[in-house]
Amino acid sequence: MKNVLIPVDFSDNSWNAVQYAKELFQRTPCVFYLFHINAIAPYSGAETSIVGSSKVLEEAVLQESQERLDEVLKRIEQLPVNTEHRFETLTVYDFFVDAIRKQIADKKIDLIVMGTKGASGLKKVTMGSNTADVITKVKCPVLAVPENAEYKKPKEIGFPTDFNLSYDIKVLDTLIEIVQMHHAALRVLYISGKGEELDSEQHKNKAFLHDYFKDLEHSFHRVTSKKLETAVQCFVESRDLDMISMVAKNVNFLQRVLLRPAVQEISYHTDVPFLVLHE
Repeated sequence: MKNVLIPVDFSDNSWNAVQYAKELFQRTPCVFYLFHINAIAPYSGAETSIVGSSKVLEEAVLQESQERLDEVLKRIEQLPVNTEHRFETLTVYDFFVDAIRKQIADKKIDLIVMGTKGASGLKKVTMGSNTADVITKVKCPVLAVPENAEYKKPKEIGFPTDFNLSYDIKVLDTLIEIVQMHHAALRVLYISGKGEELDSEQHKNKAFLHDYFKDLEHSFHRVTSKKLETAVQCFVESRDLDMISMVAKNVNFLQRVLLRPAVQEISYHTDVPFLVLHE
């Protein structure tokens, strides 16, 4: 049984993430935890009551959140029934990242699935702050589902890397599981500057990946480009990728490909789900 946490803010993007998760794991027994967080502002002091409210007001807000979660459950009931799936609802008043971490520990969460933009997301920002915080601050695999992503069975999954990381096998477990689950092909992408060659450590890490992926359909690709995001965009389009996966440990690489502000010619931010892996 897989435990999947889905933060829900009642936006269209959030609902899209619910549907995507349901389809991605359609043949896998899962408990989906629909989780709404009434977030405490980060600047709230410990000595201050929650947003200055009384306990009665807090309970009223939680009750309203629960009612809205119940409405989401009713929408799910209108979708095709899957006896392998169970949905549970949770709502809290807490700091956003702290609340996520607590549920990961309490519910033994295997994967977080969430939309990339919140209910009040800005058009010119590729990713909402809550999603970015979860990706960078929470040690759990995250599947970020963009606003325009429509579920289709993953046939090809891209894995951009600079081969500078020595990989812990456990980091890749979630990626391997999804690849095997859907009999997908894994496409490893190395983006280099003109004239750059792999050093000995990069060759070693590439050899490790080749060996680790030996039982999967996989291939290695190289694109020469000054801009990472442009290279990823070209690769997504040329291979018609259904998902992109990256390792969170490589912070600079992750920031440049996934978390940076939007560039006009880049569409993968809004179309392709990102699986971010953690140790």
